[in-house]
Amino acid sequence: MPVFDLSTTPLRELNSALHGLSAGANDTVFEVINPRGSHAVAVGIDAPVTVDIKGSVGYYCAGMNDGGNVTVHGSAGPGVAENMMSGSVVIEGDASQYAGATGRGGLLVIKGNAASRCGISMKGIDIVVHGNIGHMSAFMGQSGHLVVLGDAGDALGDSLYEAKLFVRGSVKSLGADCIEKDMRPEHIEKLAELLELAGIRDVRPEEFKRYGSARKLYNFNIDNAEAY
Repeated sequence: MPVFDLSTTPLRELNSALHGLSAGANDTVFEVINPRGSHAVAVGIDAPVTVDIKGSVGYYCAGMNDGGNVTVHGSAGPGVAENMMSGSVVIEGDASQYAGATGRGGLLVIKGNAASRCGISMKGIDIVVHGNIGHMSAFMGQSGHLVVLGDAGDALGDSLYEAKLFVRGSVKSLGADCIEKDMRPEHIEKLAELLELAGIRDVRPEEFKRYGSARKLYNFNIDNAEAY
């Protein structure tokens, strides 16, 4: 197993090694020690590789991940798993702003809390947060799922499209065009699947409320034509 010590090895060498993996490569498990809040750790992975990061990271860790399985044994700065395509990213601690922003696929699990704009403009990613999330989360969320076991801050789901939001705790306020919706059997089934994938087995899907788009903002209303 290759081990990269970022206190002595340039970050570029780690990312180059991850980008240079060929089909059938023997080294598919990497360990990163002493990340010391480095930015852009393990970005642009495009192979089924496992990366264990022993410590906290800075901006954009695991950004653009496509098939890798990245675990951060610490907390993550802004933009973790930004624009992720597939694979998984697990943050054992907290995540800063816009975690999972514009994510198109894969699973992001945050075992602590997430700050503001979690899942902003999400486009298919699934995000599970064990703790709380900050304001403006899932802003303009287009598709995918945001699951929150704790509480949500102000303006949840503002300008939401078709992303589905599940919150177990309280919601400080809903954003424009975001409303509470019924939990139908298919939502219970999907939520149970996501909880299982995130390793959560002591919480029932029935304990959550679902939120989604009222579908009024992105349809032109002729009654408002004079306002344009």
